[in-house]
Amino acid sequence: MADLTPTPDRPGLHVSKPSPSAPATASAVCHCGASATATGDDQVKALVEGYTANHGPAHGRR
Repeated sequence: MADLTPTPDRPGLHVSKPSPSAPATASAVCHCGASATATGDDQVKALVEGYTANHGPAHGRR
């Protein structure tokens, strides 16, 4: 499988949760240069909400 981790050359959001009992992990890189990582279901949820609201496609809505 290809590496799905976002990079400055391939910005985006990647979330992983290998099993129901494992904590979720996420990484995000925006074309504006912002980046973030999170571990744990609550932190990943917050990262996804923040990225969706403020980065990635949100830049086109401003």
